[in-house]
Amino acid sequence: MRSSRGRAPGALGRAAGWLSLTGANLSGMTDTDALARLRAQTPGSLLERMGIELLEVGPQRAVGTMPVEGNTQPFGLLHGGASVVLAETLGSYAAVAHAGPGRVAVGIEVSATHHRPARSGLVTGTATALHLGRTTASYEIVLVDSGSRRLATARLTCLLMDERRGD
Repeated sequence: MRSSRGRAPGALGRAAGWLSLTGANLSGMTDTDALARLRAQTPGSLLERMGIELLEVGPQRAVGTMPVEGNTQPFGLLHGGASVVLAETLGSYAAVAHAGPGRVAVGIEVSATHHRPARSGLVTGTATALHLGRTTASYEIVLVDSGSRRLATARLTCLLMDERRGD
């Protein structure tokens, strides 16, 4: 099955083997290879500081985790901003996977509703595509705790544009 732009849908490194999240060619890599390559690009980044681990990245869906420990506010609860960082990270990676080679995704709107607190454990986020267009992509991101209880629901819209080189 091909999209209206002639690209085969699929997970990073599989049907979307042409995909490059950083300009590097990931063609012919397995999903595991592509995720390992993405993880290798995070040293010194916000993802590393927050402890975010990418588990799955594709145009339709991205999944990742983040520990509560180290991401709390002064009262010992998971910081709402940390939840939004995880949500925006997952939606942005999925949007870049959708955008295709030579294109980037830039977040233009993010919102979140926090449903319950978390004091410990691991938070898992799942970004699911709501709209995959030529110039925008929107995702719903659901964050759950280790007991699969919903902690937050976020929505992200990204602008898809051609990558600028040399700026």
